[in-house]
This record gives sequence, C-alpha cells and structure tokens, in this order.
Amino acid sequence: METNFSHVDAVLEQYGNEQRNLITVLQQVQAEYRYLPRDVLEYVADKMGVSIAKIYSVATFYENFSLDPKGKYVIKICDGTACHVRKSVPILQKVRETLGVSEHKPTTDDMLFTVETVSCLGACGLAPVMTINDAVHPAMTPQKAGELIEEIRKGEQ
Repeated sequence: METNFSHVDAVLEQYGNEQRNLITVLQQVQAEYRYLPRDVLEYVADKMGVSIAKIYSVATFYENFSLDPKGKYVIKICDGTACHVRKSVPILQKVRETLGVSEHKPTTDDMLFTVETVSCLGACGLAPVMTINDAVHPAMTPQKAGELIEEIRKGEQ
C-alpha cells in the first residue's frame, strides 16, 4: 500500500521546511497517523533536507513520539507513586485482560486500543488516574475501567 503524502505536504507548507520546525512537523504527522511511519519520516527528511538519522534521533528522544502503530484510543494508566499506592496495578491488569493485550503487545489486533503505563499524569490528587486519549478519568477502579472500554466498543459498532 502506497502512502498518500498530501497531509504531510500540507503540514510542511504550513510550518515550512526549516529544521527548527521539525518537532512541530513530527507532532502534526503523528496526529494524522497516530504514529510516525518510516516512509513518512523518510519523506519528511527529504523534503526538509534533514538526515534520516536526525529525524530518528528526535523521534526516539521524545517519549510522546511513537514509531509503532497505535490504536484509535490510547489508554494511559498512571503508575506513579500516588496512583500505585491507590491500586493502579489491578486497573492495568483488568484493562489488559479485557482487551487481550500485554506489555509486549500493547495494541489490539483491530487497532482500536493501545494500553500504556506512564510514570505520572500530573493528577496525583485524583489517583488512581487513567486517560483515554486526552480525557482524564479520576478515581479509577478495575470495574469502572472495564465499563469505559465496553462503552467505547459499543460506540464503535
């Protein structure tokens, strides 16, 4: 399957081909594809006159960039101190069990969900916390997590 680069061209036109705009360009590309596909990175490198090594060094340095495909819904479960003490691990286990994913295979086969753990979501007073895309879900429990997933699945049918 050949990639359509029209979105990438529009991003490059908006932000320019200057190296100082590389992070912004990569953010916009990832917003479109939900990850940074290799062929797109090579295209960006060529268009911006930047080495592919430079692109990869930026893409792998920042934790928010992903070189692996992610699901439509990215679930982040906080395992920082406050969340861990308030039992975030059973929430993670329930979510992984419900979706049939693991630490080594975090994305569902249908590309609907990706499950990640994070060190902190910056909402310690709401612990344990889980986000789905950018929506914060405070005072999470395994049961509430399972219900949220089922609600999303129903909405996708």
